[in-house]
Amino acid sequence: VPYEWIAPLLTKVAGLCLLLIAVLFAFVSPPPSGFSWGAGGSAYQTEGAWNVDGKGMSIWDAFAHKKGKIFLNDTGDFSCEGYHKVKDDISLMKDMNLKHYRFSISWPRILPTGIKNENINEKGIRYYDDLINKLLENKITPIVTLYHWDLPQILEEKYRGWQNASMVNLFNDFANLCFERFGNRVRHWITFNNPWVMEGYETGEHAPGLKLRGVGAYKAAHHIIKAHAKVWHTYDTQWRNKQKGLVGISLSGDWGEPVDISNQRDIEAAERYVQFYMGWFATPLFNGDYPQVMKDYIGRKSAQQGLGASRLPVFTAQEKSYIRGTCDFLGIGHFTTRYITQKNYPSGRGNSYFTDRDLAELVDPRWPDPGSEWLYSVPWGFRRLLNFVKKQYGNPMIYVTENGVSEKMMCTDLCDDWRMQYFKDYINEMLKAIKDGVNIKAYTAWSLLDKFEWDEGYSERFGLYYVDFRDKNKPRYPKASVQYYKSIISSNGFPNQRELESWKGKAIETCSSSNQLLAADPLISHMGMVTEIVVPTMCTLSILLSAVFLMFLLRRRL
Repeated sequence: VPYEWIAPLLTKVAGLCLLLIAVLFAFVSPPPSGFSWGAGGSAYQTEGAWNVDGKGMSIWDAFAHKKGKIFLNDTGDFSCEGYHKVKDDISLMKDMNLKHYRFSISWPRILPTGIKNENINEKGIRYYDDLINKLLENKITPIVTLYHWDLPQILEEKYRGWQNASMVNLFNDFANLCFERFGNRVRHWITFNNPWVMEGYETGEHAPGLKLRGVGAYKAAHHIIKAHAKVWHTYDTQWRNKQKGLVGISLSGDWGEPVDISNQRDIEAAERYVQFYMGWFATPLFNGDYPQVMKDYIGRKSAQQGLGASRLPVFTAQEKSYIRGTCDFLGIGHFTTRYITQKNYPSGRGNSYFTDRDLAELVDPRWPDPGSEWLYSVPWGFRRLLNFVKKQYGNPMIYVTENGVSEKMMCTDLCDDWRMQYFKDYINEMLKAIKDGVNIKAYTAWSLLDKFEWDEGYSERFGLYYVDFRDKNKPRYPKASVQYYKSIISSNGFPNQRELESWKGKAIETCSSSNQLLAADPLISHMGMVTEIVVPTMCTLSILLSAVFLMFLLRRRL
């Protein structure tokens, strides 16, 4: 056979082989046995019952009740009514075969004034006892967050909240109470969820609504880091030997990718973006101090503004030693990625966390955007962030504590194909990171239910389950992603491409029945309104009209 015939044939065969290899390895091997798949939520976002059974007011209760702070003036007063639907929600988790459920304990629900010595609300304690016990009865591991943004309002009014160093001891007292009451059943504790406190202390867009630009967020974060360390030491000295648990923190981190990978200034700006975001908290807890780049940039900006000291607080030598190594595991919440480029902000622009970084954030218009202005689907950024953490902090044990995608639309189509695609792509990147050697132990889909989404109210939905907030009973309807994620859990990852397509087809089939139920729901709600409002009103009007008519007849006879 002439050579000129063989060469093209061999090229085609080689190409087919490469394609076959690509298909076979499109999805990497599953995580090791014992890997935990779960879902999550938080107290203020899901519980409702804001003033029930002795609960105190939180800063989010107070903030949301102020007109104009939340989209459409929504509040978390009722939210998903999770406080009253523990059994129902655990049934949903069991059906999905979740291995863990991540939730938070509301500080003001068990300590209404925020102070342990003043008043312990036993009804609040019983609620969390019940939740934990029912989870364990159904073989679902509780992963408990101690602080998911709902500070007792009294502490905000009395101490200015996290602006005050007194919060370190007060939070430790609250955490110690939780260890005492729940620690015999809880083995995984998260001190703080995403303590990146920009919106609350920098821009004022979140509770407590303070606009302390360039100062307040750094001060609050300083006290939060010290509070975390104190709680870790309290657990380590008083409870670890008896309860055998772990104490970590959950940090949110978007990945920053240089706009121009050949431009050193862009490379440094992207590194700075991640350090000012996740490194702000992770670096002190692993290495004992703030990232050097934060100290350099904020210190220089402060000097240019004529300040005598850096706006970034300083840890003493004793504090550095105390906070270093206070993470048994690192929780990572990740949703999206940004392209980063260098941008110099003149000191005349004033104090600001955002100008301190000297960078600009960009997005690629081709990135999938399900509707939330900040969340684009960029799965490859997830793997890069996980590998960054491995390299930067000595490959700590990682729990993925939040990962998911929202929709921002008025329609109620439950066939959420974009969410299934997001989970497929992001989980696959996590599995690649595990193959890279990143020490990941668990994945938490965010979130189990649609819920209150902070300043966006109920306009943004992250849930695997659709919650009908129009209905006072807050019924749950499974989206297609429920069936899809359930298949991922059952297979401990992705078996092959053909199976994946089968999963998606089955998921779409199951969501159609949910759509039919939801479509009927407005009619059911309408009939309820007729029964509860229209009928009594018509009866009352009939009685009144009859009375008027009788009076008229009587007067005529007289």
